[in-house]
Amino acid sequence: MTIEFDEVEWLRRNNAAWRLLRADHAALVLSFLGRVFVEENVRSISGVELTARLEDELFALNERLGAGTFPRAAKSYLDDWAQPEVGWLRKYYPPDSDQVHFDATPAVERALSWVQSLQARSFVGTESRLNIVLELLRQMVYGAETDPDARLAELQARREAIDAEIAKVRAGQVEVLDGAAQRDRYQQFVATARGLLADFREVEANFRALDRALREKIATWSGSKGELLDEVVGSRHAIADSDQGRSFHAFYDFLLSPQRQQEFSDLLARVQSLDVIGASDPRMRRIHYDWLDAAERTQATVRLLSEQLRRFLDDQVWLENRRVMDLLRGIETHALALRDQRTDGLVFELDAAAPQVVLPMERPLYRPRAKQPLDSTVDTGEPDVDVSRLFEQVHVDPVRLTDAVRAALRRSSQVSLPEVLANRPLEQGLAELVTYLSLRDPGFDVVFDEDRRDQVRWYDPDGRTRTALLPAVSFLRRVPALDRV
Repeated sequence: MTIEFDEVEWLRRNNAAWRLLRADHAALVLSFLGRVFVEENVRSISGVELTARLEDELFALNERLGAGTFPRAAKSYLDDWAQPEVGWLRKYYPPDSDQVHFDATPAVERALSWVQSLQARSFVGTESRLNIVLELLRQMVYGAETDPDARLAELQARREAIDAEIAKVRAGQVEVLDGAAQRDRYQQFVATARGLLADFREVEANFRALDRALREKIATWSGSKGELLDEVVGSRHAIADSDQGRSFHAFYDFLLSPQRQQEFSDLLARVQSLDVIGASDPRMRRIHYDWLDAAERTQATVRLLSEQLRRFLDDQVWLENRRVMDLLRGIETHALALRDQRTDGLVFELDAAAPQVVLPMERPLYRPRAKQPLDSTVDTGEPDVDVSRLFEQVHVDPVRLTDAVRAALRRSSQVSLPEVLANRPLEQGLAELVTYLSLRDPGFDVVFDEDRRDQVRWYDPDGRTRTALLPAVSFLRRVPALDRV
């Protein structure tokens, strides 16, 4: 097949497999993703597990190649590889799960297959491939033959060949494949088996693309429901009846056959035990189970189409979706109509950015307070506390101080605290001064002036002079109600 220049240039710029081979960290991507997704046949792995495994891989490589070879975190690498413009990993959320999962794309399989083809092979077989080519040609020619006589002639020739081989075996002439022929066929079997497993990922990706296109058509459908069902059913049958779909279902039916599974397992066990093969591929021991897992994943993707079809067959869901689409289109229509209009006078106030919902069951129930036990036992022993200090407490009589203020107000309607103290000096120190400031009497008012300061002095019991600086305090005599009239 001839490849044109423009086609090669387009692939070089847009193909994800080619982009992987050109990447700076292609060795890391191919070795790590190839081991996890290809060799272990993992079709879905959680982001936490994949990140942990990549962290171990990066740590080992930095230890061996030098610190800073791969400086970024494992999660950062995975996020880059899963970008749509990169296309090496598929990042998705499985149904009923809120944890992100990863799966390799077919581009990784293609790039890895090409790199493996560059490795030197100690043995290159050609006979087995020639036999496969001849058998395929024979199947195509005689499988398309519609003439009964020609079909009978071919079956008769095959029968004669089998009878001749039976006669040779009965005569003791048993033809056995030599070691080279067996190794040739085993090598071809391994390559075909691995290639078939790699093809499943591409088949699944193709089915997923068809599913995505079908969902987009349903989401943007503007016609009637009957027309939509015709399109959906037609697309579903088109997928199943396509060459890829028919080939996949035929292979899947083959895998589900118990007789063929048993036959394949027996033949595989006998081939793996042959000494002339040498070091057999350990993955081939369970390759048919890997095929089943991969086929089941692909079949699950196909089942999504049927689930989507059943969902939209529900009338209620259909009406709700149509209602939502009508509302959205109405909003878009009004937004486009008001886009070019001035909105200076358009003001709309909201009580809050979000409603506050208080449910009755969220309120806590009544909880009685726990009663604390009270120990009222009295210790009759000798007290260790010096009770003499109780008799040394200072008590200031406010009546005496009130009489002093009233006596000073008989001579004037207003008198300051220093004037009162000039006639009645402080006898009990600071406690008596504070009592003057808190006096309450119906005959006078206590007024504080924060803009002025008064200085008050007194002598403590030791004979030392004490000074207090406080706002100016004045006592104003109240005028009786009859005098105001």
